[in-house]
Amino acid sequence: MPDAGALEALISQQIVAAMKARDAERTGTLRLIKNALKNKAIEKRAALTQPESEQVLASMIKQRRDSIEQFTKGNRSDLVQKEQAEITVIEEFLPKALDEAGLAALVSEALAELEASLVHKPTQKEMGPAMKAVQARLQAAGVRADGRQVSELVKKALAG
Repeated sequence: MPDAGALEALISQQIVAAMKARDAERTGTLRLIKNALKNKAIEKRAALTQPESEQVLASMIKQRRDSIEQFTKGNRSDLVQKEQAEITVIEEFLPKALDEAGLAALVSEALAELEASLVHKPTQKEMGPAMKAVQARLQAAGVRADGRQVSELVKKALAG
């Protein structure tokens, strides 16, 4: 994964390529990404770090997933397809998402580590520390996962 400055340069190159290919949808999504990164950098008043850039892209994906949920309820399949296409383009610039099995293994490792430090089996009360431990492991591994999915797996593991 390129650093934040290289990411913006890569996106600019992709915009030019998409424009030459006359791919209006991809061009539009790439411009949205570039603007979101620029706005975050302006808001921060400094260049973005790699994790901050990834956070911006992850929040863009989350917004689109929420929109898909709403459009599905409203029977707007045309808009659902547009949002899914945007998610596909945004995901190109993020590290690979961890699959369910890999995520479950990572959650159990983090909870085992937490259990060792607590001297008792973690319960629902330790949800916060458990989530922090899992997020730290995800970041250390250089992978990403949907926060909602992580939360559900941690809840299930703590309850069981």
